[in-house]
Amino acid sequence: MRLMWMAGAGLTVAAGIRLARSRHRRSLHPAGRSLTGTLDVWGCPDPVGSVLLDRAGQHPVTVRLSKGLGTRGSRPDVRGLAVRVPTPGRDLDLLLSTVAGRGRFGRHVPMPRRTFDTTYGSIAAYRTPTGLLHLAAAPDPGTPLGDSLSEIKPHATLLLYAIRGGRSQPFARLTLGTSLSPAADEALTFDPIRNSTEDLHPTGLLHGVRALAYPASQRWRGRTPVPPGRPH
Repeated sequence: MRLMWMAGAGLTVAAGIRLARSRHRRSLHPAGRSLTGTLDVWGCPDPVGSVLLDRAGQHPVTVRLSKGLGTRGSRPDVRGLAVRVPTPGRDLDLLLSTVAGRGRFGRHVPMPRRTFDTTYGSIAAYRTPTGLLHLAAAPDPGTPLGDSLSEIKPHATLLLYAIRGGRSQPFARLTLGTSLSPAADEALTFDPIRNSTEDLHPTGLLHGVRALAYPASQRWRGRTPVPPGRPH
C-alpha cells in the first residue's frame, strides 16, 4: 500500500511539473510516437472473466509509446505503452509503464529505463468478474523496439500477460504497424478510467489519481475529455 501511495504521489508531482512548463503539450507523457497495430488474442488458459483477455480474436489497435517526462533520445525516463482497442460503444484504453519487475512488489513501482525493450506493467490492479489482476507486457524475443522514439521499428512485437496470485498468463501478441502523423499523435487522448469495460476496469489509488489527472491534462491542451460513465 505504501508503495502505491509513493507511486501515485510521484506521478502527481511529475504531472504538476510538466503542467507548469507547457500550456499546450501533454502534462503526462508529452514525448511519444503513435502507430497502428494488431492485437492477436489467444486468450488466458485460465479464464479471468474479461471478454478481451479470454476470447480469441484479432483486433486493429492504436499504439502509443512514450516518455513520462519527455527526456531526449535514450536518456532514462519512465516509458509508457498505451493500447487503444475498439469495443462496442466505447474504446478500451490500456496504459502500462516501465516498472521495477513483474513480481509482487516490483510491479507497483514505476522505474526509469534507457530503452523501450523492457518490462511494462499496469502498476495498480484491474477488476474483473473473477477478481483483481495486473497487466504486463514485454518485447517478444528477436523483435526489439529500440532505445529512443526515433528508433522504434514497425513490425516489432510485444507479449501481453495477465498476472494474478503470482501466476503470469500470456494472452496476446501486440504487433506494431505504421507510424501515425505527428498531428494524429497530438490529437490522441487516452483515458484508462473512462475508456474501460465492466469486466476489465481499473481500480485502486493510482487509478483514482489518473481519473483526475487525465481529464485535467486534456482540458489544459484544449481537448475535450472523454465523457464520464461506463457504457457497459
